[in-house]
Amino acid sequence: MSDRTSEHRTHTYPGGGMNSERVTFTADGLTLVGNLAVAADGAPAVVLTGPFTGVKEQVVGTYAARLHEHGLTTLAFDHRGFGESGGRRAHEDSQGKLADLRAAVSLLAAHPAVDAARVAAVGICLGGGYAVRAAATDPRIRAVVGIAGGYNSPVRFSAGDPDGYRQALVSFVERYDDELPAVAADGAPAAMGGDEPFAYYGTERSAAAHWENRVTYGSLHALMTFDALGAAPLLAATPLLVVHGRTDAYCAPELAAALHAEATGPKEIRWLDAEQHIDLYDVEPYVSQAADAAATFLRHHLGGVT
Repeated sequence: MSDRTSEHRTHTYPGGGMNSERVTFTADGLTLVGNLAVAADGAPAVVLTGPFTGVKEQVVGTYAARLHEHGLTTLAFDHRGFGESGGRRAHEDSQGKLADLRAAVSLLAAHPAVDAARVAAVGICLGGGYAVRAAATDPRIRAVVGIAGGYNSPVRFSAGDPDGYRQALVSFVERYDDELPAVAADGAPAAMGGDEPFAYYGTERSAAAHWENRVTYGSLHALMTFDALGAAPLLAATPLLVVHGRTDAYCAPELAAALHAEATGPKEIRWLDAEQHIDLYDVEPYVSQAADAAATFLRHHLGGVT
């Protein structure tokens, strides 16, 4: 499912001084680029997937560094269409991102320093939903963690206003190939509207050479129709940890609670007293609390170095 080549290059993640190996691998014929950091031979391994439009040097890089400090091998990569990876630019491809995650798991499972039976997925923001859906459909993922996760549910999105939901989909389909800014200041139109997303992506907090402030309207259609919550009952016995802020205007705490309630295997939920969704991107003590909880959970269910 994936072909792996690698280039050795030193990279320092945000928030840590971890050395990593630049790797390239393929999914659906597209070249994906990531940073792989091996903790030790036989250490549990984690693939990370992150926020909408995010790239590997941003939130997933921060969490990769923290988890690596806890003795986990980590792979942070750019999904198709974003960062340094191939694919249609600035376009959210839900099924394609799941294929990316399958290829990333294949890369980890084939690595000589990784025990293929101890691979997990960690998702932050929208990546939380993708990590859960990936774990539900790929049994090679032996545990899953969602942090400030977006557990999208078309059923719930449409429940209060079915006609409004359908009309929103129409508007996105009609402009499917057009683009709009990912974030914008002062209430201007953007895919992630409001001051809070701009406070991260529109400032030096998120500075990354390969991040672009643009996304297709088709991406919004993908977000509104992607079902992450429905994957919860399909996790079977896969252990699940949900870490979420009590206050979150962008990824609903109610959906995080529903995901935990509907999961069928070993599960835990940890509520943090964050005031904003983006607090779990780069603000202390919340990032440390989330990373520590994730590492403890994964080491419990996957074990330590063999």
